[in-house]
Amino acid sequence: MQQEPSPQAGPRTPLAPLTRLGRLAVRRSGAVLVTALLLFLGLGVYGAGAQADLDLARWDAPGTESATAARILSEDFSTGNPNLALLVTARGGDIDAPATARAARALADEVAALPGVVDTRAYGNGASPALRSDDGSRALILARLEGSATETRARLATLSPLLTRTTPELTVQVGGQEEISRQVGEQARADFLTAEILVLPAVVLLLILVYRRTTAALITVGTGLLSVVGTLAGLRLLAQFTQVSTFAANIALVLGLGLGIDYSLFLITRYREERASGHPQPEAVVRATAAAGRTVLFSGVTVAVSLSALLVFPFFFLSSFAYAGVLVVLTAVAGAVLVLPAALARWGHRMERPASSSAGRGLWHRIALRVLRRPALSAAAVLGVLLIAGSPLLGLRFGLPDERTLPAGTSSRTTSEIVHREFAAEPTDTVHVVVPSPVDRTELAAYAAGLARIPGVHSVEPPRYGKSGAALLAVVPTQRAMYGDVPAFVERIRTADGPPGALVGGYPAETTDFRATLLERLPIVVGLVLAATFVILFLLTGSLLLPAKATVLNLLSLSVMFGCLVFVFQDGHFASVLGFTPTGSIEPSIPILMFCIVYGLSMDYEVFMLARIKEEYERTGDTDRAVVEGIRRSAPLITAAAGILALSFAAYATGGVVFLKELGVGAALTILVDATLIRVVLLPATMRLAGRANWWAPAPLRRLHRRIGLSEAPAPDRAPGGVLRREYV
Repeated sequence: MQQEPSPQAGPRTPLAPLTRLGRLAVRRSGAVLVTALLLFLGLGVYGAGAQADLDLARWDAPGTESATAARILSEDFSTGNPNLALLVTARGGDIDAPATARAARALADEVAALPGVVDTRAYGNGASPALRSDDGSRALILARLEGSATETRARLATLSPLLTRTTPELTVQVGGQEEISRQVGEQARADFLTAEILVLPAVVLLLILVYRRTTAALITVGTGLLSVVGTLAGLRLLAQFTQVSTFAANIALVLGLGLGIDYSLFLITRYREERASGHPQPEAVVRATAAAGRTVLFSGVTVAVSLSALLVFPFFFLSSFAYAGVLVVLTAVAGAVLVLPAALARWGHRMERPASSSAGRGLWHRIALRVLRRPALSAAAVLGVLLIAGSPLLGLRFGLPDERTLPAGTSSRTTSEIVHREFAAEPTDTVHVVVPSPVDRTELAAYAAGLARIPGVHSVEPPRYGKSGAALLAVVPTQRAMYGDVPAFVERIRTADGPPGALVGGYPAETTDFRATLLERLPIVVGLVLAATFVILFLLTGSLLLPAKATVLNLLSLSVMFGCLVFVFQDGHFASVLGFTPTGSIEPSIPILMFCIVYGLSMDYEVFMLARIKEEYERTGDTDRAVVEGIRRSAPLITAAAGILALSFAAYATGGVVFLKELGVGAALTILVDATLIRVVLLPATMRLAGRANWWAPAPLRRLHRRIGLSEAPAPDRAPGGVLRREYV
């Protein structure tokens, strides 16, 4: 291999704080561990109550037309989306039979008298005929529960079993969007709990196999759990000042455990290397903290930045994941660079590599050598596989969620399916057209007639007038419209000729505006994530080419994830195996969340590998040798960490909610592809092809990197045999 000149080390010592931190952990290991234990217990007690302080979210977008319409509906008409729907079935087969009709009216009166219920409408009480099924055997009672999503769904948890009943005249089933969302939340919580129960023992077993030391496995899991309880406690504290979604707590479980384990794996493995090099235990802890701790800090910043981009969206549902991401990183990094070194100082002798295991050259070393011999062929083969796997992405269609998010047989899904099958209209998805200013009634009637002629409209109810003179037209859509292109249907209503200032709201408009806001701000989020991680990798490497290649490689791995989402969840392949009903589209917020999570984790592995390659390059000045040695030392760790994290995500594929299946399958597949094909084949192949250009940057940027870039701050000395070594100061 061609020898390249070794880069010159600058006089900087920016890693002295990590070295001091390592020495503090060694000198005060007992105090650090006792403090960590007390924090774990205190944060665990406080964080255990987090779920009660977190909030549920709706599909609404602040500042949009539908949000303005919702405010006017509440203030002027004391109404809004009907979020409680009762499907009433006549046991005798005729909903208009006198005894059945009386029982239905009594039920409607009972619902209207419930606390917090406003604007009850029922077939037979003068409401729209659209509330009657085509064959006359069923009818709907619609009502609105006032309050936030959290308050409404808590009330439904009590009302739903109370209102679900069978009498001599009627069978009553509870449905509606709010009940669907409530059951999605309940199912998701149960799925998360089941997944964590399944994952934790499996993770411990895998770590024991990786380390060959039970003590190392248990301390690694303990570090991950410290991150989990710290994040939950932080989310509960944040919830006292701003809205935080309950789903953020669920993500905190998998990310906290995953990152805590990742960082511990790298630190413990580096400690083992230092011990194998002959350093005494205290010095090995300090050196491992300085070297691996730097990489952990870079990695943590990368993950935090990727998730922080979600703050661009004006939805607390997504902002909450940004809060959780930052908290996970802070707690996982703190555990890895302070608590774990203290544990190594105390019990490091129980975590060292067993004498029977070998740290020599193995599979990854052989793969790296083969890739470097034929870099173009290796890169082309893997690139072809990735492009084929990602090609379904070209058929991606974004859509809106419905009851098929839930498993078949769930009560609210069954109710919605009956309404879809047996009612011509979908009154639970009524579009509310609000005319805020007083308008001539003749003109309003002409406007209503025009709306009734729009394709997808079943009927337009007679106008209602609010306290300030505003008018309300309730546009009832057909079933076909609600299971078709809903945004196009809403747009047809919005562009219809009518009074100036008319506002279109209701659930279809709210979900349409939610989707539009997401897609409008998506380029900003992607740009922020790409730019921020590019800068972070420049600070790590001092190169322009390496961050650019890392960005391209990460986007390739993400194309596999989105290709999987389309092929499996949009188009329905393997639907029977995974147990879900495909809808023909993907709800956009989950892929955006997955992009930020998985991009951060992919760059996490990039940081681990590039940091080791750069360290070897600074030691030898030979890119090829640095790549081989960096892969030999980091690839086994990366694949072990990726396997454990992929297992944590894959456990969610066993759940009942489609969103969680998408997250589990997509994230697990991408993490595994990224840790193997991307990092072990494409990365070394492209570095071999680029040669010296890997480390290129214009002179002004090189000077900038020497001033602000973070380095190992090496002080050279000579190892046995005259090979240049660098000590950490």
